[in-house]
Amino acid sequence: MPSIRRRMVARDLGEPHRVSSPLELLFDLTFVAAVSQVAGRFAHAVADGHVEDAVAPFLMVFFAIWWAWMNFTWFASAYDTDDVPYRIMTFVQMAGVLLLAAGVPDAFGGDFTTVTIGYLVMRAGLVSLWLRAAAAHPEGRATALRYAAGIAFLQVLWLSRLALPGGDGGPWVFLFLVVLELSVPPIAERPRMTTWHPHHIAERYGLFTIILLGESVLAATNAVQDSVEHGLNADLVVIALAGLAILFTLWWIYFSEPAGEGLAARRDWSFCWGYGHYVVFAALAALGAGLEVAVVSTGEIHTGTHTVVAAVAVPIAVFLVMLWALHAPMRRTAVRPELIVTTAVLVLLTVFAAPGIGVAASLTVIAALLVLLLATTLARAHRAAAP
Repeated sequence: MPSIRRRMVARDLGEPHRVSSPLELLFDLTFVAAVSQVAGRFAHAVADGHVEDAVAPFLMVFFAIWWAWMNFTWFASAYDTDDVPYRIMTFVQMAGVLLLAAGVPDAFGGDFTTVTIGYLVMRAGLVSLWLRAAAAHPEGRATALRYAAGIAFLQVLWLSRLALPGGDGGPWVFLFLVVLELSVPPIAERPRMTTWHPHHIAERYGLFTIILLGESVLAATNAVQDSVEHGLNADLVVIALAGLAILFTLWWIYFSEPAGEGLAARRDWSFCWGYGHYVVFAALAALGAGLEVAVVSTGEIHTGTHTVVAAVAVPIAVFLVMLWALHAPMRRTAVRPELIVTTAVLVLLTVFAAPGIGVAASLTVIAALLVLLLATTLARAHRAAAP
């Protein structure tokens, strides 16, 4: 049983065997619902031929999901006390996630009210934790108060955004507030950087990656189930197997990068590494939607073959290039840049070949390219390790 209350002090930076707590794992589960809603809505928009209208809502809502998850993750890495007040404030943030997930359908229709309220609930829980850290940890008080003030001020701006023309003020208002959100951590940590644990952070990001890959599996499974009801065909089987191969190879490539060691060696790169994962995570979420569309393309949809394949190929290319870019400055990249670039270009070229060879063949080619990339990387690593 957790303590009723304990003093919230900074965790040991060199704490051995630091892993995710059961509470953090439960916290992650609430994001499954939010990611599922976002990916599902985006998939429906692509299948209906309205991808241009859905890209902005997808990126905006996913930012709220990712940013709230990331802020709590880094706070927990530095100040997790796992007592009763800490668990209650975590529960408040989990409730906000579910409220945000409930507002995703309205957000894709242009109404961000419910999403904003859910985001506000999540952020209110985090502000209370930062205030508690400020009261209990004098050495980190200035940093904690800057975090609390910055986050609280931005919630006022997000709520005020709902009163602007159109209910959100347009994309430029959103981008302005995003820039302010991203500015809070660098400004807050100027007096003293929080004692986040590099291996704990790497594990937390890895777990969220698995959640996103799991959403892809779930979306594709649901689509296969619906398609089977109308009759199983060869293309459906090929697409399902190619999709599974794509997810498996991307998982393998992601976890081939030694992120924990890299972050420990380059703590100054932590902001770029952490922020850059928005692109990595958004690409994986979009891939899940793309695979769902690819499965339903065996039936009747309202979009072209090239759009279906692009919904899979573009996220994969973005994922590969961004993953390499985030690890290259830490000089611990498992995959060579020339292999990444070549594979990304060839994956994108399948979009142009798609109308001639079809969705099933295109996804098979993409899967084969990723398998070749992985095999080449493993062979190079084996040669390098050989005596």
